[in-house]
Amino acid sequence: MPLPVILYTANGLEVFSSAHFHHGEEDYQGKYNKYRLVTGLKQSMSKDMFNKNIKVVGADGQIDENASDTVIDLSITKNIAAMFVAIFVIVVVFASVARAYKKRVGKAPKGLQSFFEPIIIFVRDDIAKPNIGHKYAKFMPYLLTTFFFILFNNLLGLVPIFPGGANVTGNIALTFVMALGTMIIVNINGNKYYWKHIFLPDVPFWLWPLMVVVEVIGIISKPFALMVRLFANITAGHIIVLSLISLIFIFETLAIAPVSVAFVLFMDVLELLVAFLQAFIFTLLTALFIGMAVEEHH
Repeated sequence: MPLPVILYTANGLEVFSSAHFHHGEEDYQGKYNKYRLVTGLKQSMSKDMFNKNIKVVGADGQIDENASDTVIDLSITKNIAAMFVAIFVIVVVFASVARAYKKRVGKAPKGLQSFFEPIIIFVRDDIAKPNIGHKYAKFMPYLLTTFFFILFNNLLGLVPIFPGGANVTGNIALTFVMALGTMIIVNINGNKYYWKHIFLPDVPFWLWPLMVVVEVIGIISKPFALMVRLFANITAGHIIVLSLISLIFIFETLAIAPVSVAFVLFMDVLELLVAFLQAFIFTLLTALFIGMAVEEHH
């Protein structure tokens, strides 16, 4: 599906469909400039990360680098589009579940409500309460959002056609932002005992400078581990699937296809487990880090 191209130029905002490029084979004459989609080595050597791979074409038919440097590409990528789809699905699903609770007060859950209620209770009773304690309710919205956002994106990433086909949680930029959110929440809610343990640890005075450095590094390393763990596990699964499919083309024979497809189907089933497992692990560690920050001194 062609996505919108959004360019901020010196003359103003310019929006058009990426289908006009015909997969990079044709230029497009916009309202203010003529544009060309540049891929491959030239794209990777771009000087400005905001200019990406859309260049301005001059009157001579060549790329005008000076004009291209003034154009900022704000286009929606496939990963962003897939993220919007996941967010839309989450909002629709849980709006329906919320309405069911209002209509069926005191009654047994039904439909989507009955499917998601055990998962919500699992996050509450087996993740939030044991790791955070009596203050768990304050953090439940964040933990539930994190769990279901990762889960829905993991599951959609296994669908090879629309609305799937994007490896959102295998993008380290997304996992970085999620880990950053966890780090901010942990440190904002950290109590005086949490900060005392970092800056005034109970160690001999000659060890104090070293321990402070170690503890400060720990503030960053914990969310860093969250970021890399989710990214690496999801990316690894997709790489294995891609490698198994590529065997058909490497051996250049149809005979290998049944074996390759069989292994891919096995990996896809395994990835279903990984989709739930990685959502659980990220949420569990987030709750653990929050619990360490809000724990009262004994």
